[in-house]
Amino acid sequence: MSEAPAGATAAGRAPFGERLAAATAARGPLCVGVDPHPSLLAAWGLADDADGLRRFSLTVLEAVADVAAALKPQVALYERQGSAGLAVLEELLAAARDAGVLTIADAKRGDIGSTMAAYADAWLRDGSPLAADSVTLSPYLGFESLRPALDLAAETGRGVFVLALTSNPEGASVQHVGGDASVARRIVDAAAAENRRYAGSAEGHGSVGLVVGATVGGAVEALGLDLAAMAGPILAPGLGAQGATAADLRTTFGKAYRQVLGTSSRDILTGGPTAAGVRGRAQRTLAELAG
Repeated sequence: MSEAPAGATAAGRAPFGERLAAATAARGPLCVGVDPHPSLLAAWGLADDADGLRRFSLTVLEAVADVAAALKPQVALYERQGSAGLAVLEELLAAARDAGVLTIADAKRGDIGSTMAAYADAWLRDGSPLAADSVTLSPYLGFESLRPALDLAAETGRGVFVLALTSNPEGASVQHVGGDASVARRIVDAAAAENRRYAGSAEGHGSVGLVVGATVGGAVEALGLDLAAMAGPILAPGLGAQGATAADLRTTFGKAYRQVLGTSSRDILTGGPTAAGVRGRAQRTLAELAG
């Protein structure tokens, strides 16, 4: 991971937002989801076990290490293999770190008090075997319930991506409630306030990001969300297999498009089982994002 003496955190590394901005400037705004679904493992000719997980995960890393700005392993698909699966996730996170690839642990953690602090410790503490560069969080016990993770991420130079506007149909029943003062808008405003606390946010390099689905369409405008003013990264899953295109992202996010980390999983992963096949699909997606 890159370091920056000026503006470095107490942990001695540059804040996550700055490191992500550098990675996207060097490689482009692509995040590759590492989603070892049983059907994908089977399509690759791999067993649905820890060894299959390991071969799948390390092949994806090999394929996209110099193409993707970040990797996003889907934690649940490692947890389903128990401790052996989590050991593979630890191995992937360490290998990505050695390869200089940023990681986003897609864990969607959210709780209160000491439990939230324990989640933060697992995913954001220096020395934790599960430490990633960033983690996804669920704010639906109240944004401030995430405080242990927000503070530890700031201390260690890591980042968080808070669920704000997801593209699943059920999400609207919570996130859209409130009209001009919707739940989604409150989350966006809270993330913006966090980013104003830290150096670099004025340039849009805050370390508190949001998850906004690539397929939300006009919901961003309808809810009056000022994502550009949030001044942090936007993780936009849904490219490819879920139906969104790079052109859709430009339309959906408008002036905030420069903050968007376009995320694709299945559309890229079906290029396997060879690293060359996965890499080719990743390069195609990246060209669309940059076009």
